[in-house]
Amino acid sequence: MHGVQQGHHYRYIAGSRGAEMPQPSRLVRVDSDVWIVEGPIVSFYGFPYPTRSVIVCLPNGTLWVWSPIPLDDELMTEVSGLGTVAHLVSPNKLHHLGLADWRAAFPAAKLWGMPSTVRKCRDLCFDGVLDDTPPVAWRGTLEHVQFRGSPLLEEMMFLHRPSRTVLLADLSEALSHDFLARHWAPWQRLIAHLWSITEAAPKAPLEVRWSTIRRCEARAAVQRLLAYDPEKVVMAHGVWQRCHGHAFLERTFSWLLPEPPHLMGEEHQ
Repeated sequence: MHGVQQGHHYRYIAGSRGAEMPQPSRLVRVDSDVWIVEGPIVSFYGFPYPTRSVIVCLPNGTLWVWSPIPLDDELMTEVSGLGTVAHLVSPNKLHHLGLADWRAAFPAAKLWGMPSTVRKCRDLCFDGVLDDTPPVAWRGTLEHVQFRGSPLLEEMMFLHRPSRTVLLADLSEALSHDFLARHWAPWQRLIAHLWSITEAAPKAPLEVRWSTIRRCEARAAVQRLLAYDPEKVVMAHGVWQRCHGHAFLERTFSWLLPEPPHLMGEEHQ
């Protein structure tokens, strides 16, 4: 039994006298076949980051899980209620910490990762390596756009075609003012603003931007992504975008994209 209130899903549990009491679900619907689930706060070199996973229901009814967060019994029960988990996807070599838990809970699910992830996580048995061509299992539903150009990070960007939703792991970080105030020290907040990884300036980490030496290749990937005219953008870290995804991505990748012609013209007027 499920309920919906103000865009949130509810699950029902038995109260102390046997009555069913609604409890908010951890799964938040992004679109008809797309959900997000918030993970724990993790420390990366001493800096706290929020985490997030995305679950997509494929046309055959099976589930595709992007950047799996740590799994517990409650989440496993909720996810199982959506369908059969068939694919576990790591978008880059930094997003692998939840894979082992999910693989143990759903042993029939196939494990997918970038070449760098497969090399790094030799304890995991990957079923497939992600490349520019989507596997048959999700071809036509999820598009692949590979970000290359930085020796520090290769990432597969995904686009869910039916909802025009882009998935970015570490190529856009949009930490909110509230999150920074609660979890980052004042000196760390200053760094967040200098690095442009806030909700106001949601760019890739500074080291990724500085190390992107094959800029033409990286720029071509972003332009290909923009050509799909995205509406939503879901990131692993920070405030995700419910609308105006194309404009958001132009702002996110402004460090890489050429300046729009109309703005260049305005400078000379």
